[in-house]
Amino acid sequence: MTALPTRTGVLGGGRMGAGIAHALLLAGCEVVVAEVSEETAAAARDRVLAAIATSVERGTTEESAEALQARLSVGIGPAALAGCGLAVEAVPEDAALKARMLGSLDEALDADAVIASNTSSMSIDELAAVTSRPARFLGMHFFNPVPASALVEVVVGARTDPALVADAREWVAQLGKTAVVVRDSPGFASSRLGIALGLEAVRMVEEGVADPADIDAAMTLGYKHPVGPLRLTDIVGLDVRLDIADYLAERLGPRFAAPQLLRDKVAAGELGRKTGRGFYAW
Repeated sequence: MTALPTRTGVLGGGRMGAGIAHALLLAGCEVVVAEVSEETAAAARDRVLAAIATSVERGTTEESAEALQARLSVGIGPAALAGCGLAVEAVPEDAALKARMLGSLDEALDADAVIASNTSSMSIDELAAVTSRPARFLGMHFFNPVPASALVEVVVGARTDPALVADAREWVAQLGKTAVVVRDSPGFASSRLGIALGLEAVRMVEEGVADPADIDAAMTLGYKHPVGPLRLTDIVGLDVRLDIADYLAERLGPRFAAPQLLRDKVAAGELGRKTGRGFYAW
């Protein structure tokens, strides 16, 4: 078995990045989280520490909070991840931002280090192209919330080393999750299918077919989905869903065009759980 690198890094300490860092800590890694400022770095640390406290409280780890915290460090900028054998990029879904951060990360890491992007929809080949290591680059798409999710989507670029794909499968297993492997394609498997369902649910609300709670109940009770597509849209963020829809519409055509209702809610600042209102009040 190929063990996870001892020293791992996460570029971006938001909700997803902090969740990934937490998972790596529970797997026994030393973890460095890189953020853009002292303020955001402090917030990232707080998120990871809160996740650690929850794990200890629930008994999902045999380690003490102190032992886990001792393996966590937080720094500023991609250079903080120097010396990491695996670095997971988890910055927002903005192509220019990702390109800039990945270029800097590539310069900071040793030549044999692996870069994995947590992008939910962007081309792995295009992201890898801004680095000097396309063979050592792949997608590792985690799901929100990371601690509760059992899935990681491993996305294989045209130049990704097949041996790295095998390693990534084993790393995911060491994180206590299951890997599915997909070829690089817009939206991969999960986002493409999830967005298709979510956009149709929004259209049904827009057309007055049913209210959000009844649409969601149809999927949770009728199809055994753990959460309905509209509540999931609120959890993920309406702005995030809109960005993915626009990207897929550009790459795959008008079947992924966002409904006007989704655009209106984003414009009004109704982004879901993070703002207190989306299709539901939180």
